[in-house]
Amino acid sequence: MVYNNVRHECNLYNFFFAPRGNRRMMELGRKIAQMYLNPFDKIIGIIGAKDCGKSMLIKGMFPGIQIVEGDDEFDFQNMPLMNAEDVGFYTPRTFHVDVRAASKFISLEKIAQAILDVTKQQKRVIVEYFEMLYPVLNRNADLMIGIGEEVIVTRPSLFGPLPQNIADIVYKSLIYRKMAHSAEDLYGYVVRNMERPDYVRSDIRHGFVLDYVEKPINFDLEYIEDKIKSLIAKDLPIRYYDEEHIKIGDEILACTGPLMHVESTGQIENFSMVKKFFHDARFGYYIVAGTVGHKEEESDRLNTIDIMTAE
Repeated sequence: MVYNNVRHECNLYNFFFAPRGNRRMMELGRKIAQMYLNPFDKIIGIIGAKDCGKSMLIKGMFPGIQIVEGDDEFDFQNMPLMNAEDVGFYTPRTFHVDVRAASKFISLEKIAQAILDVTKQQKRVIVEYFEMLYPVLNRNADLMIGIGEEVIVTRPSLFGPLPQNIADIVYKSLIYRKMAHSAEDLYGYVVRNMERPDYVRSDIRHGFVLDYVEKPINFDLEYIEDKIKSLIAKDLPIRYYDEEHIKIGDEILACTGPLMHVESTGQIENFSMVKKFFHDARFGYYIVAGTVGHKEEESDRLNTIDIMTAE
């Protein structure tokens, strides 16, 4: 089989909401691998800011992958990618490199050469911060994924999209995902002692959605919004506590993605609750939604095309 003659269709962009929570991000990674990953893909470029969920997405796409993380020079100098020629048959089939972290100890030129060497052996490399390496590598990824407020999946052609095109989109939009996740946790804090039905989380652009199996009859959405806005006005610090909790002010709260937040509640801009319950007749859910980054009067227009379309 001649691998070099394999051609692919070019998907300009495919968009997904970037879910909040580690488990949901891993599930999205699994879905992306099933839908878009090709056995002949050699370079998978991942683009996104620190703590946007890149590692969780990668673990979902490639279960069991060895990810080199941290800030230890020994780990990077001795990672499998940089020593693949010394191990031969027993090297992994899929390698990983965090370019931003590795470049503190290894030149971009050496990283690029190591990637080219292993791909010549028909092996695969997952490259985080691919936009940093592209000018030196001088070769686009076979599959490129950007993570901001949305997850963008693209299979670029010779003419693009280029990594910086994706980076410009996802780095700019990530703040809205952080604000929405922080607002969702404030919502959970405000309603924590209220009786409410079971729910699942969903997503909208610039906001959060909770799908309740029954209508929460004791919810006053105006009251909930006022309480959340009062917490925002206090500008309380939001800090990582452990892998399942955050700390807002002095309160410790359960959280499914404790790294995905703004630094304080005061950084949540233009928060508002949608002042009515939407009923999803297809699945029977009663939907509660909150938005950030919109003017308040726009919140009632969430189902129109202009609100849901990327800027």
